[in-house]
Amino acid sequence: MSVASEDIPAEVENGTDGATPEVDPAATLPVSKPPPDPADTLAGADVLKDKVSEQSMTVAKIIEQLDSWGFSMGDTRISVWSILVVVLVVLSVIAFARIFSRVAHFLLKKIDSLDASQRLLAEKLLSIFVWAFAILIGIDMLGIDLTALAVFSGAFGLAIGFGLQKTFGNLLAGIILLMDRSIKPGDVISVTDASGAEGFGQIRKIGIRAISVVTRDKTEYLIPNENLMINQVVNWSYSSRDVRVKAPVGVSYGSDLELVEKLLMQAAIDTPRILNKPEPRILLMGFGDSSVDFEIRFWIDDPEEGLSNIRSDVLKRVWKLFKENKIEIPFPQRDINLRDSTQMEQLIAAIEQRSAKKT
Repeated sequence: MSVASEDIPAEVENGTDGATPEVDPAATLPVSKPPPDPADTLAGADVLKDKVSEQSMTVAKIIEQLDSWGFSMGDTRISVWSILVVVLVVLSVIAFARIFSRVAHFLLKKIDSLDASQRLLAEKLLSIFVWAFAILIGIDMLGIDLTALAVFSGAFGLAIGFGLQKTFGNLLAGIILLMDRSIKPGDVISVTDASGAEGFGQIRKIGIRAISVVTRDKTEYLIPNENLMINQVVNWSYSSRDVRVKAPVGVSYGSDLELVEKLLMQAAIDTPRILNKPEPRILLMGFGDSSVDFEIRFWIDDPEEGLSNIRSDVLKRVWKLFKENKIEIPFPQRDINLRDSTQMEQLIAAIEQRSAKKT
């Protein structure tokens, strides 16, 4: 007996019997990858091992052997292979950063529009960027999951903040000094040592933490950048390299003062390194206890070559000219008056008796 299709319910024809079809909830949810294991902080070592193993079975056996030598700390396993990968990545990051920094330094030297301070500032900023970029590349190559270190980031960051407070302060101070051009390589500044003696030194290098200042006696001072920001600094070549030097000279009261002035001027003119403009000046400073005091004032434009030596050259020339023209350089003289007393009379009598015995 045949049954007409119109007599069969649609639900039966579709095989559902009127029941609602069951839907698997898991089938409707998107498939997501499991969250990374916090203990798996060096996934890059495993990825590198798989890549190398696909290329050579011999190398794969060596890597497996290196990976088998290790120990576990909790859920984390540390092997010789993982340590080797970390060392290689760190060395690669350092090599990349140094090579790129040198290339950038070479390219910046080719830019003639930058002065010394601007070029040094660009090198510092570029070095910071290169090292930060290289470190991020190293972290990515190692496959380090930074979220696994989130627990320690607060305490670790606080410790670094306190430990490197002065370092970052000196770094920012050095950048600010280069930006306002108050201190730059080649400048001559006053340097005070531990005993309080002041000397002159030339800035050789401005580093991340300190500047290097070399004095005339080849002593190198490392002055923190922050000290130059908060303390008074005498920069002899900040706006101009011309420096005025003073050389005091005293002559006897019986000297011809006009001749003395002429000889002092000649001594200044005949000495190398002294500028003709501004021209030297001879000043009468006063009448001292035993001499008429003059002062030679002259200018030089190379303070890095020293100030004491040029003053010495001038005074030696003055000495020679004074000897030739019979100008006397006096020395202090004192009159001693002895008061009469019993002890003095006894001493004189004893000296006379001893003198009489010898004769």
